[in-house]
Formats: sequence, structure tokens, C-alpha cells
Amino acid sequence: MNLSKLKPAEGAKKSDKRRGRGPGSGLGKTAGRGHKGQLAGAGYKRKWGFEGGQMPLHRRLPKRGFNNKFRVEYSEVNLDRLDKIPVQEIGPKEMVEYRLIHKEEEIVKVLGKGQLTAPKTIKAHAFSQSAMKKIEESGGKAIVIGKE
Repeated sequence: MNLSKLKPAEGAKKSDKRRGRGPGSGLGKTAGRGHKGQLAGAGYKRKWGFEGGQMPLHRRLPKRGFNNKFRVEYSEVNLDRLDKIPVQEIGPKEMVEYRLIHKEEEIVKVLGKGQLTAPKTIKAHAFSQSAMKKIEESGGKAIVIGKE
């Protein structure tokens, strides 16, 4: 095998339409742009969603719903994943270290899926009732931390 001889499989690569290359090409002369008019000239760029002056679809459709600007988005972490961490005290820093969340600034909520096999102190912004119950049953502590 020679790397310089590699090419895509037969039929996998389609050649571009070659516009304005004479009458035999099927796209010669006006290159598929018609005669004159706003669209025919070079440098014309159609605005996204523009429908030739007709009311665009995104304005014809009814607007529905409600976006609550005060909504709090939590990063959810389950107990079964926290149980795998070999540390006794777990906070957002350890969760980032063991890749349970992406950033330390995230607001974390611990959910109750799974069990804790050892007592652990878990610091998070929120806990579900089942998670609190399971943490305390295992002999650990659930500490609620405020948003920094």
C-alpha cells in the first residue's frame, strides 16, 4: 500500500457542478442564475430565511412557550458515580478531578440513584431527598454549599 495512491471509494465523491463553462455543460452562459435581476449579479447574498418578500416562515409561525430567566440549571451527579471516587470528602473540585462535572463553577445536584458503600462527606449545591437519606444511612454527611 502506498499513501500517495489512496483515494475515496468508487461513487463516494461527487464532482462539483462546473457553472458557466459553455452550452454543452447545461449550466453555461448565465450559470443557472437566469437573466438580469437582483439575484443574477455577483456579490448578491440572500439574507437567511428570506423568501423573496413573502412573509418568512419564522415570522408566519405562532410563537409559543415561555423561557424562565430565573431558572437554575443543575449538573446532576448520582450516588453510584460518587461511590466510585476513592476520596472521603467530595466537593465540586473532586467532581471535576474525577470528571463527573466539567467546571468547578457548575451548580451541582446530587441524585439518589445507586448506593454508598462507605461513609462519605459530600458537598453540593442541592440534594434530592432520596440522596440525603442514602448518604445519612451510610454514615456520611450531606453538606449544602451556596453559589459562589
